[in-house]
Amino acid sequence: MDIDENDKPKTAASTAKAPKKAVVTPSASAETSSPHPSMSLAQDIHRLTMFHNGKLTVSNATDIMGMEPKDLMEKVMTRVGCGERGLEVALKENEEKLKESEEGEKKKGQDKKAADGKSDDVSKGEEEEEEPLLNPSLYRHLQSTLSYTSPSSLSEENLEALSAHNTASIATLRTRISKAKDEAGDMEVLHAHMDLARYCARCCTKEEALEAYDEVLALPKLSVGKKLDAYLEMARVCSFWGDWRKMKDTLEKAAKVIANGGDWDRRNRLKAYQALSFLLVRDLQSASKLLVDGIATFSCTELCDYAEFITYAILTNLLYLPRTELKKNIIDGSEILQVSKEIPVMVQLANTLYDCDYKQYLHTLVDLQPHLVANRHLQPHAGYILRELHVLAFQQFLDSYQSVTLESMAASFGVGVEFLDLQLSRFIAAGRLTAKIDKFGGVVETNRPDWKNARYRDMIQKGDLLLNRIQKLGRVVDL
Repeated sequence: MDIDENDKPKTAASTAKAPKKAVVTPSASAETSSPHPSMSLAQDIHRLTMFHNGKLTVSNATDIMGMEPKDLMEKVMTRVGCGERGLEVALKENEEKLKESEEGEKKKGQDKKAADGKSDDVSKGEEEEEEPLLNPSLYRHLQSTLSYTSPSSLSEENLEALSAHNTASIATLRTRISKAKDEAGDMEVLHAHMDLARYCARCCTKEEALEAYDEVLALPKLSVGKKLDAYLEMARVCSFWGDWRKMKDTLEKAAKVIANGGDWDRRNRLKAYQALSFLLVRDLQSASKLLVDGIATFSCTELCDYAEFITYAILTNLLYLPRTELKKNIIDGSEILQVSKEIPVMVQLANTLYDCDYKQYLHTLVDLQPHLVANRHLQPHAGYILRELHVLAFQQFLDSYQSVTLESMAASFGVGVEFLDLQLSRFIAAGRLTAKIDKFGGVVETNRPDWKNARYRDMIQKGDLLLNRIQKLGRVVDL
């Protein structure tokens, strides 16, 4: 029999700790997933890095972060370290949680029925968003990267104490695994392995966490659902540490597993993970399809909040959806209207493009730029996205005219004639716009491509090439 358990919605104790801005409720499998590593913490670290490298101004950083960069720095480093109550208190609380977890496992072994309604493992005690990570390796990395020199920073002696504590805690969890193998069943062994993997995801390095999850996946009789849960948590570990290649490989393995079965909820969550993976490799078209399909069914609150997911959906689908579908799915989408106040720049971008208000559209692109830089999934592609959004507006404008003067077009976009001439010439030379500029007459003439004849000519050329290859193959066979 495969290892699995009933993924029932938890009690009010778990739902009460949902993110304040969340519009959706986590699904059953999402609610039982580990809160570590935290993707919101990863975003905060990225924003501090962009500010430290001079890619975000103080005012932009403050508006996006909701607080001064120095205050966010203290908040992040405090959370990565030992919290606000000091090292000794944090270590003592962590030891108590490990003991409570062990007592919970013993009680499960004595009364399995009662255990089905409880969640006493290590990860469930860690659901509070501001719980300290006790992660010395991440703390040292951020200390070096962000030049953190606050008087309240942890000393090297404190970091060594954290490392020693984590080593002892991991040894305790491994002892629990051995005990479960000797005295309990497959389900208890699975819980013990997941406790170790989730502890490593919170307190240790990427390599240690992935190794622990590999041990989970190596367990016999593991159900499709549990395999997928492990793969998704592994993908989040890779994402947190910026290992996009490993994340992509992990999600490909997860897709192969779920092809053999799996419930609708986990399939839905996997699509959200895949969409962000496509974003990271700049496959915006593939991402746009998964994102727009997931708007109404999003439940991956451990991956990102709903407003962030909608941001990705709007941005990618602006580039690929036809105007009629854009109106239906984006402009008038009820789910998007629910979070419109949280993402005013994205909503204004979509509305101005649809309403052909090109002057305001370009102003909105200026406001959009710092938001792209401040997002860890979009920042590597910020220049590309802005360029594509410019091309989109120019193409939409030119589609309405056979010819138009540069002066009239510049007035519509609220820019100078020289600037517009420079932009159009670049995009025309690159083959992105089907137009030509009459510099002497100051006119832009649209060349509408004949796609039907172009496809016919392409077919003829490929047919000739195929016939030539067949003739060469025939000569070889005759010889």
